[in-house]
Amino acid sequence: MSTRTKFQEKIYKVVSKIPKGETLTYKQVAELAGHPKAYRAVGNILNKNPDLEKIPCHRVVRSDGKTGGYILGEKKKLELLRGELL
Repeated sequence: MSTRTKFQEKIYKVVSKIPKGETLTYKQVAELAGHPKAYRAVGNILNKNPDLEKIPCHRVVRSDGKTGGYILGEKKKLELLRGELL
């Protein structure tokens, strides 16, 4: 059993509060978690998301407007994001 770090917990807490139909960038999540330069770490943490229902990591996108990665694939991420906008 692995334990989460305080940083991981902060990331999951920030992402769990992103409202349906909205997004944040990896950088914004890092900033809100108190580590503004750790945006790459945010992606690595979300790639190991233990609960896709409670932690909607598909709502985290790249700063350049691209979707970025997703544990279930980028196609699924786009599907989920589009579905929330309808």
